[in-house]
Amino acid sequence: MALTAELLGADPSVGGLAARVATRAAGNPFFVEETVRDLADRGVLHGAPGAYLLRVDVGDVEVPATLQATLGARIDRLGPTAKRTLSAAAVIGSRFDAALLTSMVDSVEVAPLIEAELVDQVRFTPRAAYAFRHPLIRTVAYESQLKSDRAQLHRRLAAAIEQHDPGSADENAALIAEHLEAAGDLHAAFAWHMRAGTWFTNRDIAAAHTSWRRARQVADRLPDDDPDRAAMRIAPRTLLCATAFRVGSGADTGFDALRDLCTAAGDQRSLAIGMTGLVLAHYMNSHRREASRLATEHVRLLESIHDPTLTVGLSLAALCAKHETAEMAEVLRLAQRVIDLADGAPTTANLIIGSPLSVAITFRGTARWCLGMPGWKDDFDQALTVARAFDPTTLGGVIWYTYITAIPYGVLLPDATALRDTAELLAIAEQSGDDLALDLARGTRGVTLVHQDGAEREAGFDLLASMRERALNERFSLTILPIVDVHIAREKARLDDLDGAIELARTVVDDLFASGRCIWSALATTILVEALVQRCGDGDLEDARAAIDRLAAVPTDPGFVPHEIWLLRLRALLARAHGYETRYRDYRDRYRAMATSLGFEGHIAWAEAMT
Repeated sequence: MALTAELLGADPSVGGLAARVATRAAGNPFFVEETVRDLADRGVLHGAPGAYLLRVDVGDVEVPATLQATLGARIDRLGPTAKRTLSAAAVIGSRFDAALLTSMVDSVEVAPLIEAELVDQVRFTPRAAYAFRHPLIRTVAYESQLKSDRAQLHRRLAAAIEQHDPGSADENAALIAEHLEAAGDLHAAFAWHMRAGTWFTNRDIAAAHTSWRRARQVADRLPDDDPDRAAMRIAPRTLLCATAFRVGSGADTGFDALRDLCTAAGDQRSLAIGMTGLVLAHYMNSHRREASRLATEHVRLLESIHDPTLTVGLSLAALCAKHETAEMAEVLRLAQRVIDLADGAPTTANLIIGSPLSVAITFRGTARWCLGMPGWKDDFDQALTVARAFDPTTLGGVIWYTYITAIPYGVLLPDATALRDTAELLAIAEQSGDDLALDLARGTRGVTLVHQDGAEREAGFDLLASMRERALNERFSLTILPIVDVHIAREKARLDDLDGAIELARTVVDDLFASGRCIWSALATTILVEALVQRCGDGDLEDARAAIDRLAAVPTDPGFVPHEIWLLRLRALLARAHGYETRYRDYRDRYRAMATSLGFEGHIAWAEAMT
């Protein structure tokens, strides 16, 4: 009521009107302001704000029933040119400029809109810009247009945006798509949404997913008899699924719908591409059983398609999943198949990563040392040589799978070569701005440093702590968690915090065994057993034996040596703790012999230290 009285003034003629306006506005100050403007525009009120006179009977005054009706009445009183200008501005958005208006309507009149207090000028130089005074004004101006007229304005605006700066068409693709969609031009809108998604893919993956979801919605609106409907419904869903691993666990992939559509259309290629991302998403979220199961299905699908390019380009997903579950015979088979199909060409089928060949060679090297086969060092050297010529993510993947398991598992020493390679990768990744490359670099550098002495160890734990935090915030793979935690547990034991070491290591071991086979089970068990033997309290040796037996019972591929060599070491430590010297020497000597025969540098050093 106070605002109404202030706007109308103190003249006795408006006293009764103030009460009516305040009652109708129901406390909405904007409604009050617009109603008073409307009454003044209609000539019901005479004078100026704060000093109006009412020259008719209060009972004869018609006060609009709603705010929308008030705004609509004010807009209807504009002249034809000003009204067309306002309609075009409403299509543009809450802010607009004269250049775009000119591209949409033959003549432009902004001054009457400012005088009517519908819009304000918000920028004067270098080019005038305007804004609606209130969002509801724009809404009413937009919705009061005939749909056909509004669609035509959207169509003209989309063309104007594209023609204004052709070099920025990709950057403006999402906006162009939005206006074409509003115009009802579904095929054109779909194409621009897809184009926007492509532009955003390596700039803002969340924005890319938004564009692909919009494209999906547009495709779903097409009539059933549209000949392009099936392909258009499949395309955005394929990309949403293929990149699901890049946007966290809450990604809206719609994989089941993609599978149904691809099956109905006989489109196995799109299904294979989409399934790649889903395998990687399960892998990165540590859904190990599901990742392995789906990876097996994915491999069968690729093999049934008989397309070497797809097989080379998309096998990375299954390689990652099978590596995580320590299915090294399958890793070796898949890696060798990629190597054979790539036929020495490093860039063949670079659909996900710059050089699938170099990454496949790295996986073959890992599988070889896990299966006790020769040639793994040559594989690592060859893969790194090839990867240095490619993008930071390719180099990061090669260095990650070279060192991330080999150093903790005593296969390679964290020597000057490892320090040089990981430092080089980190420097390149920091310059690249590629988040994935940087995460891979930090992880491998961190693992390498925590196996050093002095200040470097502390720097390594800082890197691993940051990686752990990023994983928990869904900005990196959750597969990093057991890697970080077992190293923290090992450090606790080194600092004589045996209770803390055992508690953390036991948690990691239990989690890993609960989630199925995992490449990290042996290392986690080793940290737990070593800490138990070191503490040697009541029941500790029995717990250590139980942990050893649990690891020994894990089914592995024939020839899988990581469990076997760790078990020899752990049984030797347990035998010494019990005072069984003869048994200890037997296990120790077998451990030394196995480490030497395999050429595992770390184990050779650890075995030699066992007196």
